[in-house]
Amino acid sequence: MTTRRKFLITAAAGAAMAPLASRVMAQSQDEPTIKWRMQTYAGAALAEHVAKPAIDLFNRIAGDRMQIELFYADQLVPTGELFRALQRGTIDAVQSDDDSMASPTEVTVFGGYFPFGSRYSLDVPVLFNQYGLKEIWEEEYAKVGVKHVSAGAWDPCHFVTKDPIRSLKDLEGKRIFTFPTAGRFLSQFGVVPVTLPWEDIEVAVQTGELDGIAWSGITEDYTVGWADVTNYFLTNNISGAWIGHFFVNMERWNALPEDLRLLFEVCCEQSHYYRQHWYWGGEAKLRVHGDKLELTSIPDAEWDQVENAAHAFWDEIAAQSETKAKVVEIFKQYNADMRKAGRPYRYTDA
Repeated sequence: MTTRRKFLITAAAGAAMAPLASRVMAQSQDEPTIKWRMQTYAGAALAEHVAKPAIDLFNRIAGDRMQIELFYADQLVPTGELFRALQRGTIDAVQSDDDSMASPTEVTVFGGYFPFGSRYSLDVPVLFNQYGLKEIWEEEYAKVGVKHVSAGAWDPCHFVTKDPIRSLKDLEGKRIFTFPTAGRFLSQFGVVPVTLPWEDIEVAVQTGELDGIAWSGITEDYTVGWADVTNYFLTNNISGAWIGHFFVNMERWNALPEDLRLLFEVCCEQSHYYRQHWYWGGEAKLRVHGDKLELTSIPDAEWDQVENAAHAFWDEIAAQSETKAKVVEIFKQYNADMRKAGRPYRYTDA
């Protein structure tokens, strides 16, 4: 039954939203369409899931008022030059992690896969929205003329290789495509980090230039074709979730009407939500039902060496600046809280 009070609350809420909704839909004949160019770190096959749905949704709702043209990995500029292009305004918006696009901020090292910073994908939005990382990222990027719009989680970081990995010794000498920070960390175990354009990775594995990839979970391995050129998937991971973001050139952001800024933020959040279930379900389904990769594991007692090394790596990063020390302390506090919370937040004391 609809009470008078409920009716008035509903009507008031509708009235409050009406002006904003009408601005989104309304378009003056004399008002030109706002046009942005956005580049994602992802190639075309992956972008079908991690970027395109959100941009398609935005364009559909914004209509003639605004349209965003989406470009894939390295189409306009190499991924490593994304930040500079964004800062200069060559590109209006970017979807990437800090590490891959080489942003000159104090938080860059934490983007992508910060070793053992997270266990599960839900850790990332909690760290940003409840533990203070959001404010730190916004402040750091504002200093360099970039709007940090939104952070979200992607897939975990696993090795997918041509030869099996069943011990740490098997990692020695392996030429692996991975993220800059992850590569620095893994090099102490004999891994040889290799940097190549994203679209060249599959061929590099086929020709023997690469022995494997530590850039994603099994969902991406199947989606982008890497499962077709490798044989083994290591179930141990060095991070439970990639940390990625949506960024906008600050001048472009400030020039945008309030309702379109809000619409862009909502579409980014929808993108984060979609990836939560796409990756979470995909990682499990393909481990169980996938027929292209054999699963291998390094024993827990041996893998503990890698986790312990990560804690030392955190301290090295923290010693570099006050901002980095603050971020590391948040990671430490968060993970300590999760261990104390117990199951299902953490299943071991590691």
